[in-house]
Amino acid sequence: MMDIARGVAPDWLDVSRETLVKLDHLLSLVEKWNPAINLVAQGSLADAWQRHVLDSAQIFHFIPPMTRKVADFGSGAGFPGLVLAIMAQAALPSLRMTLVESDKRKATFLSQAAQQLALSVTVLVNRAESVPPLVADVVTARALAPLNSLCGIAVRHLVLGGIAVFPKGGQAAKELEEAAAHWDFQVHQAQSQTDPTGRILTLKSIQNV
Repeated sequence: MMDIARGVAPDWLDVSRETLVKLDHLLSLVEKWNPAINLVAQGSLADAWQRHVLDSAQIFHFIPPMTRKVADFGSGAGFPGLVLAIMAQAALPSLRMTLVESDKRKATFLSQAAQQLALSVTVLVNRAESVPPLVADVVTARALAPLNSLCGIAVRHLVLGGIAVFPKGGQAAKELEEAAAHWDFQVHQAQSQTDPTGRILTLKSIQNV
């Protein structure tokens, strides 16, 4: 039975009970593996449903309905990559996730978790700059690098006309200013559902200045 205290779904999430159960299962797997390989900060587990699962889940609403391939970089504990894959099972069943993680232990967790959750994902054990271009419709990354660096990842791996979706905290405006010194892009900013100071940045038409 799901722990309602952590598994309650806000109205904006709008997913089935089956999807909620899988999201909860993912969180249980993270809790089980975390002492051995430090997937997330131990102190964040007390509020992991809000800080990790819901924070990742909100990204799904910025993925266009015709999307076929999403690449998530620095996937770590599966936030947001595995969360997006779980949500796509019902809402976008043709979507395929590629998770890129350079830490072999974390990549092993991602593969094992995907298998237990019956998710169709590809896990690549490598760094973003070393992976051949993935030609993704959408790229994502959460708590991986400053926006300036993320733009370089996006340009390398996005299909022409693709978008990048990056959640950012209270430094979003500063990161945008710094990135704009090196990159041209169009950006849409949305209020984070889980962080009053945070923004979800959707970038397109990214190119070097």
